[in-house]
Amino acid sequence: MQSLTTLEYGKLLALVARHAQTPMGKSRLENLQPLTSRLELGANLQAASEMISLAQRDVNWRFSELPDPSDAVAVLRIKNATLDPLSLLEITRLCNQALFARSVISPEKDAAPTLWQTVENLPSTLFDVLGRINKKLLPSGEIDDAASPELARLRREINNQRGRITKSLESLMRGASNAIQDEIVTMRNERFVVPVKADFRGKVQGVAHGFSSSGATVFIEPLEAIEANNELQSLKGKEEREIARILFALTEELRENLPAIELAVEAVAELDFIKAKTEFARKFNAIVPTISGDETLDLVEARHPLLEENLRTQNQFETQRRRDAEKDELRITNYELRDKEQPQINADERGLESEGQRTKDKGQTKEIVPVSFALSKQNSVMIISGANAGGKTVVMKTAGLLSLMAISGLPVPAKAATIPFYSSVLADIGDHQSLAANLSTFSSHISNIAEMMRECHAPSLVLLDEVGTGTDPDEGSALGVAIVDYFRRKCAAQVIASTHYRGLKIYAANDENVINASVEFNEKTLQPTYRLLVGLAGASSGIEIARRFGIRDEVIERARENLDISAQEAENYLHKLQKETVQATDLRVALEEEREVVANKYALLEMEAKKKEKERQKQFERDLAETIEGFERQSKAFVQTIEDKALKAKLDKERLARKAELNRAVLNNVNRQPSAVSHQKISNGEQPVVDNGQPIFVGSKVLTSFGSVGTVEKIDKDTAEILVGAMRLREKLSNLQAVVSEEKSKENRLEKLQKQTKDSNLRLDTEDMNAELNLIGRTTADAEYEIDRFLDEAYLAALPRIRIIHGFGTGALKNFVHHFLKGHPHVARYAFAPPDQGGQGATIAELKQ
Repeated sequence: MQSLTTLEYGKLLALVARHAQTPMGKSRLENLQPLTSRLELGANLQAASEMISLAQRDVNWRFSELPDPSDAVAVLRIKNATLDPLSLLEITRLCNQALFARSVISPEKDAAPTLWQTVENLPSTLFDVLGRINKKLLPSGEIDDAASPELARLRREINNQRGRITKSLESLMRGASNAIQDEIVTMRNERFVVPVKADFRGKVQGVAHGFSSSGATVFIEPLEAIEANNELQSLKGKEEREIARILFALTEELRENLPAIELAVEAVAELDFIKAKTEFARKFNAIVPTISGDETLDLVEARHPLLEENLRTQNQFETQRRRDAEKDELRITNYELRDKEQPQINADERGLESEGQRTKDKGQTKEIVPVSFALSKQNSVMIISGANAGGKTVVMKTAGLLSLMAISGLPVPAKAATIPFYSSVLADIGDHQSLAANLSTFSSHISNIAEMMRECHAPSLVLLDEVGTGTDPDEGSALGVAIVDYFRRKCAAQVIASTHYRGLKIYAANDENVINASVEFNEKTLQPTYRLLVGLAGASSGIEIARRFGIRDEVIERARENLDISAQEAENYLHKLQKETVQATDLRVALEEEREVVANKYALLEMEAKKKEKERQKQFERDLAETIEGFERQSKAFVQTIEDKALKAKLDKERLARKAELNRAVLNNVNRQPSAVSHQKISNGEQPVVDNGQPIFVGSKVLTSFGSVGTVEKIDKDTAEILVGAMRLREKLSNLQAVVSEEKSKENRLEKLQKQTKDSNLRLDTEDMNAELNLIGRTTADAEYEIDRFLDEAYLAALPRIRIIHGFGTGALKNFVHHFLKGHPHVARYAFAPPDQGGQGATIAELKQ
């Protein structure tokens, strides 16, 4: 498709394919096409999301040294065919890595169901087959001696036979040493021979197997070694047949598991395909796009990946060039300082000036300017105007390429992206002039647009660069309006068109469903800023651009004189409007930043106040603890002076009770005392009642993370603007808690009180064994002491309720317990336990607080 070439989709795929680790994954990426199934696209994007999530949790795997197994799998499909050792090892390595990936994904299958589905059907029995192959094949591809007992036996015999032949020939060479060139047994034609001097060849009887390169040595197999060599060759033949049998057996084992191997190959290709996407996403800070169901195209800080890669390469080259220049400059400076005895101050000044210049250069790295805009079913057209070379074409190419990436299941480089499931992305960008086809610039554009009209099916994205250009401006402007309107109304397509024609700018200004946009141009520097300004048409600034590119001043002035007065006024008005819009935008950003600073200062003050309040309370508690400790020491010393044991025990018990009451009273006063921070936060002096289940909307009362209560004035996606007193704060919705109104709070308290009144039975709301006393089997005399001691300990431990188990029996112990509790100073009230906590066989008492 022409549009794929125009938008450089193939180059994008090549860029993503760099991150693939296997030939299968790379091939799959290079041949990727936009998907036509919404279900398949959803699965692709879900898999990419899961892979990114796993990578963030350091759940990872790699595919290394895996060649394409297609040939080896094809051999396995042929009956009785045998794989060579290296092919066997390749298949084994691939299956091992596929099973390893399965073992990594298995614990994460709930968080990554799509990835798990890719490897779920890989059978674990494949491990046994791979293990047997790895035992019989060495990493070099050779067959291990232990591959079979027969192979081990044959190799032992071969080694023994070689030893015997070698000893025999060495003995022969010692007996005819004057005829031997070198006393070294060597091999020729896989047979053992001895090197004989050419002049003495008749002295050693045997078969000649050739001469040395100089002709001075002839290699002879002595008659005594012929039979032994024949035996050795026979053993080697048997070894080769045994190796062939082993390889065939191993191949057959793999052939029996061919479906599992094909699954492993497919799993590795798919996982590498997905992993390459996530590596691309990591490198380019890309996100998985949302596919909209209402034909909304919303790009936030979108970047063109090919442009970003080019700028990154240029920056790397420029950085390396600067480093080389600095090294050269440093060498020259050192040379000058060595050879010249000039004042050191001047040299140092020159060094500082150079360093300042280098620092400035280092800050001049090129960065891509992101693009943000939105199209909807209602506002489906955007007309972009503005200066030449200002970035209009980049905006369209970014929108087109990112849309193709999204519907191909690829992450897109943007902060956020919502993209429709386009049936086609059509583009007429650039000059398609062709001398061979007898097409001019205008006719090539019109021919391409006519083809786009035939291919356009909703939902579609149509990109038109300089629509109507190349002919009379009035006719081109009228034609441009008609073409854009046709794609909008007849094809129901979303259209992004760039133009310099006033007719298209007026068309956008007069139709509320068409968005006007422009690329910013800095009038002071005469340089484009590449920022997209949505909602405002732009001036072309053609004359200023011409001046920037070196057109003579006299030509520029003549052009200004020839410019139509109305056109010049319109141009000036657009410049003024654009300037005011930029100023308003900058002012809004500055106010937002200032508001953020004030909010941060407020938060710091809150934190400081909290810190001081905590320190004050801690100091108060320390002083109070010392006072109570002093009281404890004095009262204890006083009790020790009393000689009457009964009175002493009674006073000691009273001392402990008084100490517990004092601790309890102090604790309650500290808890009820509102802090200075609370007074600042809540004007009426009461703590706010929050309801986490209540939704937050404009007008809601909320509790911020700073502890302040305010009113929500505005909600923008996941951020709310809250009015707290005379100050406005911005905070995420997830950090806010809805505050229940005073009336609703009273209703909740009343309802809770009614529920407590209705449920008259007391319940023990703790599993602490210290809150339970078992009196079953005790007499009333024993029970009195146990209950009294137990109540004192529970009261000192600040337990809210206790349970006394007395059983049913005759009822005497139960009546005694109730009689004892009725007049006890620690008991507020008591009642039989609920049925699930003992019923009438136990009593629960609520202690005074």
